[in-house]
Amino acid sequence: MQPPLDEILENFEFLDDWDDRYRYLIELGRTLEPLPDAARTDANKVRGCASQVWLETMVDGAGAPAPVLTFRGDSDAHIVRGLVALVFAIYSGQPARHILDTDALDVFRHLGLSEHLTPQRSNGLRSMVERIKGDARRALAAAA
Repeated sequence: MQPPLDEILENFEFLDDWDDRYRYLIELGRTLEPLPDAARTDANKVRGCASQVWLETMVDGAGAPAPVLTFRGDSDAHIVRGLVALVFAIYSGQPARHILDTDALDVFRHLGLSEHLTPQRSNGLRSMVERIKGDARRALAAAA
């Protein structure tokens, strides 16, 4: 089971060494619910990631004023899979409006990820966030 965001932030702060933080990200990736093969579609593939990343969005209360989005996903790269888990800890299970109002990049900067990820991984991370925010915008538009 995936830990909540505050626990992830606390654990990250506790680890001083970046090798330990990368190992922790890999461990986070192992907490992701397995993504069924049927969800590994081209439509669920996140564009802009160097690694393969799939993101499946489920909308609870579609058409309701406050739809809630839940995500499942996977990657073929261990560290990226951990980043997927981190993004899900920020956004999964949240109302669409909250997703649009939450800046994941602030969390990434707070954790120091901006300085310790390759430019390709940083771009992929931004692509995941944009994909999630786009899904939230669509869910809100359907509710209007």
